[in-house]
Amino acid sequence: MTLIRSILFNFLFILMTVAMGAFGLPLLLIREKWVNAYGRLWGKISLRMLKDIVGLECEVRGKIPTQATIIAAKHQSAWETIAFAVILDKPTFIMKRSLLFLPPLGPFLWRAGMIAIDRTSGASAIRRMLTKTQLALQNSRSVIIFPEGTRKAPGAAPAYLPGVAAMYRGLEHSVIPVALNSGVFWGRNSFSKKRGTIIIEFLPPIEHGLDRRTFMRRLEHQIEAATHRLIDEAKK
Repeated sequence: MTLIRSILFNFLFILMTVAMGAFGLPLLLIREKWVNAYGRLWGKISLRMLKDIVGLECEVRGKIPTQATIIAAKHQSAWETIAFAVILDKPTFIMKRSLLFLPPLGPFLWRAGMIAIDRTSGASAIRRMLTKTQLALQNSRSVIIFPEGTRKAPGAAPAYLPGVAAMYRGLEHSVIPVALNSGVFWGRNSFSKKRGTIIIEFLPPIEHGLDRRTFMRRLEHQIEAATHRLIDEAKK
């Protein structure tokens, strides 16, 4: 039954995404806020399809930020890239530049103001990220960064990268850690989607003022401890 539900969801999800991409092309010529609103609609439809077809729901815990901030989230699945667009108000993501060339979403990601980074550019990529993040915060948009840079399977050893510390220190801004257990139900590069409830938890913010090493240690500890707890809860 899980396989049949997954096949049906994947087919309809791709069909819906392609159709919305085609019908939404005129939005690329108008204001950014309409592209973000269209993306939010796409996210809502996607989550509804997951609920109705797969039986996969979502529970949000913790305090959802109401003001623009930096969010450092665990990354286990494509699910959270969809869910954040619905949970938060017009967020922007730190993402790899190659995604801008991914049809049909690439042009919409660009027009929606996502912060695309060429990871091979070294220090210049960090400077660009800081500049774009500061601008987004000034425009009342929260910025989401996945500190490990890529999706990790539940239980995999963490490998936090320095980009989030550069944002924390360079912009002198607090960071909100986020834990989740999405990989239990929609795994990395997995065709199968399992029924259940994904939990995403907003943890207490890490206020600015810590040195780099202390910040990174605290960020990793908070996210990993909460993530392990949520994974254990999902497997009961």
